[in-house]
Amino acid sequence: MSIAEKLVEVASAGLARRSSRRGFLMRSAVVGSALAVNPFKFALKPGTAYASLCGPDASCSSGWTVFCCSINNGANSCPPGSIPAGWWKTDQSNFCDGGPRYILDCNATCGTCGCGGGGICGPGCYNCGCHCGSGSCDQRLVCCNQFRYGQCHQELACVGPVVCRVASCRPPWELDATCTTASATANATALHTAPCLDDNRAAFVSPFGGAPKLGAPKGLLRAPLVGIAATPSGRGYWLVASDGGVFSFGDARFHGSTGGMRLNRPIVGMASTRSGRGYWLVASDGGIFSFGSARFHGSTGNRRLNRPIVGMARTPSGSGYWLVASDGGIFCFGDAKFYGSTGNVRLARPIVGMTPTTTGKGYWLVASDGGIFSFGDATFHGSTARRQLAHPIVGMAHTRTGKGYWLLGSDGGVYNFGDARFFGGLGRAHGARGNAVGIAAALGGGYWIESQR
Repeated sequence: MSIAEKLVEVASAGLARRSSRRGFLMRSAVVGSALAVNPFKFALKPGTAYASLCGPDASCSSGWTVFCCSINNGANSCPPGSIPAGWWKTDQSNFCDGGPRYILDCNATCGTCGCGGGGICGPGCYNCGCHCGSGSCDQRLVCCNQFRYGQCHQELACVGPVVCRVASCRPPWELDATCTTASATANATALHTAPCLDDNRAAFVSPFGGAPKLGAPKGLLRAPLVGIAATPSGRGYWLVASDGGVFSFGDARFHGSTGGMRLNRPIVGMASTRSGRGYWLVASDGGIFSFGSARFHGSTGNRRLNRPIVGMARTPSGSGYWLVASDGGIFCFGDAKFYGSTGNVRLARPIVGMTPTTTGKGYWLVASDGGIFSFGDATFHGSTARRQLAHPIVGMAHTRTGKGYWLLGSDGGVYNFGDARFFGGLGRAHGARGNAVGIAAALGGGYWIESQR
């Protein structure tokens, strides 16, 4: 069996995404040149529900290399023109049921040119060019990093740049006989991932309190879920995926989607109209897509943003909406008013969502550490910013009275403040394993939690 066949066979499934402390440790027998990027850079930025499916450092500017499945038609294996040239492991990820996770570098093969410095062949010897990944949230580098760990294919004096990375729960020497057991550990990459590494995208919506059980999409989804929006009555909800696919349950009605469109950027959230007869979808560049009775009031799709958009909320009248970026920058459209932002504040963790007050004269922003920022008539009821969270916060929802709110952790843990009552969180009893994605308030004081495996 070839390495490609073996890696496809063991493509990482059932990935559980958990937070980790910063760390980077290299041990024994690392061969070749120094990293082309700073290996000690590791910022835990889970960001939005969509971004959490790629883990931290998923942008092109992060300096890390893309996963092979993001550029190799979904295959978790080295693409043509590349070979495994080295590997490392992580011990702090839980992607492999508590065991080590192995990452193999697929380096470009050299042509007939001679070797350059550090075991990397010179430019023009390999058939790839440095560029950014695209097509998913995994927009890391392709064929850019001039680096070789060196435990695989040591018979080759030199290889080209790292084209992409393969993830496996099996040791590399079981996948490719040329790989040695000389170990290197890089826990800085413990949370790095990509949607294509999770080949089991089963969706769940778990009801708590007075929330009715309404269901979730059946089968495996083409794109990861990124949000849930309750209908104005609280008797139904919509789920939205990163490709703009929309799924309706309860008294929610389907009014259209971008599932069949080619998007410049992924969808990151949605909001319903006041009547529930329409909704807006928002992309990470702030592009707005209106369906049903939803009217277009403007977007940031043609602006250069400092940080990506991570969510949106409509005004009580339904004649406007706010967009929020990961730095807490607020963009107002229609009758939405500006009450403040964290755009000029140095944040400990990025903003991951917002929710308006019932009057529409204020709003709360929530960061991935559960820090709450209140503006306008929004009252601060508490936060998790001073707690040592095992899992990042991915969203929030306010009670129907507007006098409290829930925060949702990526593991499905729920934190309640103000008049928000705790009705439970995700657990095995609900059959929902994997990532919690969003939370929405239901009629009767309960809530729904959206998750995906």
